[in-house]
Amino acid sequence: MENNHLTFSDFLSYVSRNSGMLWEYFVQHITMVVIGLGLAVVVGVPLGILCSKNKWAAKVILFITNILQVVPSLAMLVVLMLWLGLGMKTVMVGLFLYSLNPITRNTYVGLKQVDPSYLESGKGIGMSPLQLLVKVRFPLSLTYIMSGLRIAAVIAIGVVTIAPLVGGGGLGREIYAGLNTNNPLRIFAGAIPAAMLAIVADIVLGILQRKLDLSKRKSSAAAQAPAKIQNIG
Repeated sequence: MENNHLTFSDFLSYVSRNSGMLWEYFVQHITMVVIGLGLAVVVGVPLGILCSKNKWAAKVILFITNILQVVPSLAMLVVLMLWLGLGMKTVMVGLFLYSLNPITRNTYVGLKQVDPSYLESGKGIGMSPLQLLVKVRFPLSLTYIMSGLRIAAVIAIGVVTIAPLVGGGGLGREIYAGLNTNNPLRIFAGAIPAAMLAIVADIVLGILQRKLDLSKRKSSAAAQAPAKIQNIG
């Protein structure tokens, strides 16, 4: 194939002819990202809460998640492959481990950033520690948690592109097939949707983060209300 004669119409023609296969890869890509991130949220948020309550636990947990974060993604997937074997399971576990740090750290930071006056107001109206966490601290830290999820999502979408090296699916299959056959159309057909997916995820999660920030301000006002009532009294 002569690379110099490729046109946009050639790309559209290739995508049209292989739309079924590309859609399958796209769904596989999203599925791995969603499951990996979902597991990271389920585990990372409670770990962040634990870190906010115990300094020793915070040092240990954040140290471990930091190590997981700095390990090169390919190296982590290869190690997991030796344990779990080839396939999408290895990729999803890798994404889970890779996404723990931003979610755990941002949950921890968000909970620690809550103004103590809000907590005092909650205690003043008889809230238990669990109620303070659920009704005051957690809502006020949602923007930080969403920021961590946003970072993790963009990273995960990029990491999944190397999934074929450990037997996974996704758009990376098309990219590596293009590299192996020296076919730029296949490379573009895998790389462009992956890049667009990362951009769209960042934009959508950014919008959601801004909406949560507005909710955070409303929650802050609600949390201050008891103190203002007490001062008036």
